[in-house]
Amino acid sequence: MGIINVTPDSFSDGGQYFTKKSAVNHAMSLINDGADILDIGGESSRPGAAPISVKDELNRILPVIKLIRKTDSVVLISIDTTKSIVAKQAVEAGADIVNDISGFSLDKNMASVVSSLDVPVILMHMKGTPLTMQTKPHYENLVGEISSFFLNQINVAKSAGIKTEKIILDPGIGFGKTIDHNFTVIQKLNEFCELGYPVLIGPSRKAFIGSMLGLPSHDRIEGTAAAISAGILNGARIVRVHDVKEMKRVVTITEKIRTAA
Repeated sequence: MGIINVTPDSFSDGGQYFTKKSAVNHAMSLINDGADILDIGGESSRPGAAPISVKDELNRILPVIKLIRKTDSVVLISIDTTKSIVAKQAVEAGADIVNDISGFSLDKNMASVVSSLDVPVILMHMKGTPLTMQTKPHYENLVGEISSFFLNQINVAKSAGIKTEKIILDPGIGFGKTIDHNFTVIQKLNEFCELGYPVLIGPSRKAFIGSMLGLPSHDRIEGTAAAISAGILNGARIVRVHDVKEMKRVVTITEKIRTAA
């Protein structure tokens, strides 16, 4: 899954793909590099980010989705949003997957809308909101609390009529987690996989890597590669990354190791 942030303020690439032309060009580049899914978001979820209006979010993402879909009819498109109105219009414009970083906890209508759209959904765990999530996040039992959240939100999804095979889980690396929490999530990823759903991870260029290596966001490719490889060996089946070409190589070798006879 390649990342396309149509935002002026995302933590790593904010502003780089804010225009329709730059976003679509980046999409084509990611497809050429081997992306299977393009994850398009119009609202930054970096720590401390304030929410934006539905109108602004739609104005950012709809032209990009429509043009990508017009150019490429095969690549899967994921809409990264917490708003049901945005999810609905994005899917109607050509998106295939809804990626809700709040796991249905910020918009009471999201589950029913996703059910009506009959598309896969990614339920991510986030403690708080992007504005508050990194203010001293605390857990009594990190893995247990995330697993409980997943079980609750899976019930919400199924109660709304979402099919079991359309649910994907994301433990939310960097979303209401300390540096150590993020490493533990990757180490214990198998425990989330035991819930019986595909697991996605998104460690790409994040602060927990930078804090260990003392490197800025644009220089965390080796740390990202290590996190991706460990995540796959511990059960991840979708990886959300900025650097598709390089991480595709990491995935290829890691998968060979994982499945070697």
